[in-house]
Amino acid sequence: MNISPAQKQTRILVQAAAAVCEEKKGQHTRILELDPVDSGLSDFFLVTSATNDRQAIAIADEIELRLKRNFGVYAHSVEGRRNGEWILLDYVDFVIHVFLAERRAFYDIERLRKSARPLAPAEFDAELKAALAKKTLVARKKAAAKAKPKKTATRKKATKNRTTNARGESAKSSVKKPLARRPAAKKTAKKAVKKK
Repeated sequence: MNISPAQKQTRILVQAAAAVCEEKKGQHTRILELDPVDSGLSDFFLVTSATNDRQAIAIADEIELRLKRNFGVYAHSVEGRRNGEWILLDYVDFVIHVFLAERRAFYDIERLRKSARPLAPAEFDAELKAALAKKTLVARKKAAAKAKPKKTATRKKATKNRTTNARGESAKSSVKKPLARRPAAKKTAKKAVKKK
């Protein structure tokens, strides 16, 4: 699954919101991955249920606070906070629905979006990790491919250095020059070592 950086960011935000739903004891939390042809406006719906209006408001408030504090993202619009039966947080790329259990059953958003792929937060998290791992492997392969030409260039340079002698002349030269004599100090040091 290839995902763009913008889609990756959206997935991370949805994952963070789903984590809040789990922490605040939201029930039956589902992420609906909307069909791009069918949805038009957003990529995901996050749907969760609360047992009472105070819990629904607490879930919505914490999602707003966490996304603002951790990611600097604000909801484009918020609807239904006053009565708490159905709170809708619109973040453009994804929409969060916090329902009272009976309202969720009545409106049945999952049924209305039949083309959407329903995912539990754990499945969504696993998919995101797999996509990021695949992206990391691709990046590592690219980095390794870029590093290999540098090594071959170094080898060619080393081979070139072996084919020249100390004076910088080619070893294949047909004219042979006499070898330079060793300094006298080294010869006397060797003789002293041999005598011992």
